[in-house]
Amino acid sequence: MKKQRPPTEIAPEERALFRDEVADVVPIQHDRVVHDVPPPLAIPRQREMDEILALAESLDAAPFEIMLEGGDELAFARNGIPKMVLRDLRAGRWVSQGQLDLHGLNREEARAAMAEFLATALVAGLRCVRIIHGKGLRSPGREPVLKELVRNWLANRKEVLAYAQTRAAEGGGGAVTVLLKRDKPHTANR
Repeated sequence: MKKQRPPTEIAPEERALFRDEVADVVPIQHDRVVHDVPPPLAIPRQREMDEILALAESLDAAPFEIMLEGGDELAFARNGIPKMVLRDLRAGRWVSQGQLDLHGLNREEARAAMAEFLATALVAGLRCVRIIHGKGLRSPGREPVLKELVRNWLANRKEVLAYAQTRAAEGGGGAVTVLLKRDKPHTANR
């Protein structure tokens, strides 16, 4: 059996044979192929992302328990929550034990901050908190960007029993008072 050489070694006779075989080859002058096809149109990535986000938010839309009470003030209560609880929230009879201000955050930052705030509030045993989403006075078109998003996000969170727009002295249309479930006490394993 003939001994195999590593692939990097080329015998002189093989090198000569190769040169004889390619002696008539003419190098290509162009290193690119030119087609008469127009370049593809630019893909509007931001528009695509906006449409995906809008679809996701519409799928996250608040359930039908959201009620319009007293004009355009939105209020929400889960099934089984007495209407008196909602009235008390709107009247400011629940003492807010914590507050989150979302001013200056974009929608993704606001959603993450709200989720973290609610989780922390539950662990701390807070029952009533305020979330300030703003009135949109400094937003493009002076529209409150986060207002509807926050309300939809809250309505889709299981730990939220009810919420109502705050009284004028506490932020009015720029904030909501949120009633949370009681966090069940954890028992330590003994």
